[in-house]
Amino acid sequence: MGQTAQLMFPTHNTISYERTPTVTYAVIGTCVVAFAYQLTLSSGAAQAFLNGYALVPARYTSGEWAARQGLSRGNLTPFLTSMFLHGGLWHVVSNLWTLWIFGPALEDRLGPRRYLALYLLAGLAAGVAHFAFNLGSTIPALGASGAIAGVIGAYARRFPYAWINVLQPIGIFPVFLYIPALVFAGLWFASQVVQAAGSLLPGVSGGVAWWAHVGGFLVGWLLVKRLAPAPDPVQEQKAATESMLWPWQVWLRWMTWWWRR
Repeated sequence: MGQTAQLMFPTHNTISYERTPTVTYAVIGTCVVAFAYQLTLSSGAAQAFLNGYALVPARYTSGEWAARQGLSRGNLTPFLTSMFLHGGLWHVVSNLWTLWIFGPALEDRLGPRRYLALYLLAGLAAGVAHFAFNLGSTIPALGASGAIAGVIGAYARRFPYAWINVLQPIGIFPVFLYIPALVFAGLWFASQVVQAAGSLLPGVSGGVAWWAHVGGFLVGWLLVKRLAPAPDPVQEQKAATESMLWPWQVWLRWMTWWWRR
């Protein structure tokens, strides 16, 4: 459902994790396998596959369209399956990279089951939001970005002291910035709301499911406090201290390198 990052591309975060992020690995693996399968399909078969497993709102609002495609209007599985499909190489790479940046630490704190529940519920909410604002659309909506938006929202609320290293292209020059996770999430969410509101204007169309991002983010933000177990005070203090010092440590390394040149 579009890419998760439009202007700022996250490259690193300050929250470490101890447990192997098995759910994050599994989601990434499932998306990669699904995308590899999509690449084996011919153009006609690929379109039929997306009509059946991506989220096409018209399938549920237009009996004529559904009948013409041979699809059941009572089959709701696309709300789930669409979040594991992607429309191109950059689409899948950018989504899964963003998941890898934010997912492992969140999974470590929530635990695999709670993290999986949050991921899937955010993805389902993203699909519902997209459906609600695009009732007659015949364009297949697909991608993990709605669920990943929920991970971003949950991460920012669970780790308000975290910092994010982001790549911000300025013209042809790559510029790396260090910003608090709450600022990153707030700017990202605001950009999605603006784009989503703009998509409602007459004559505006596009290939990004902005409302899916908005819905997924809100559900992730709201659910994380309900799903997260009580934090370990020692672990939280350690993470907060490391996050506070991290930008200065990076700056010191850069200055040391420059001074030794």
